[in-house]
Amino acid sequence: MLNLDYTVTTPKDFETAAADLEKALAEEKFGVLWKLDMKEKLAEKGVNLDRQFKIMEVCNPHKAKMALESNIKVGYFLPCKVVVYVEDGQTRMGTVRPSQMMGMIGGGMPEGLADEVDQILVRALEKAR
Repeated sequence: MLNLDYTVTTPKDFETAAADLEKALAEEKFGVLWKLDMKEKLAEKGVNLDRQFKIMEVCNPHKAKMALESNIKVGYFLPCKVVVYVEDGQTRMGTVRPSQMMGMIGGGMPEGLADEVDQILVRALEKAR
């Protein structure tokens, strides 16, 4: 079975965890391009989501450029996503592993790049924990 994601649980509240994750990503040279608070967005549409769930699209421009120049289909998976959510009263943070996603496009990536991005995202999640 593939290990597609990396998820951690934190004792922090939802908002603190999201802010700390954003800081940890910045320390790793990954910028947050976009944030979506699903509970808030769905409420705008008249739909009630009973839990907090935030999606952040993150990117390191140099790594994205290398990946896109090697295989344009990498763009199907860019930018990387990290999420923060509450489940069963616990705050969790996670990401889909880029190395697993890149396997879906049949190679053509610089050696070790997807694994390097995996390690960076995992490091940020652990720092924010």
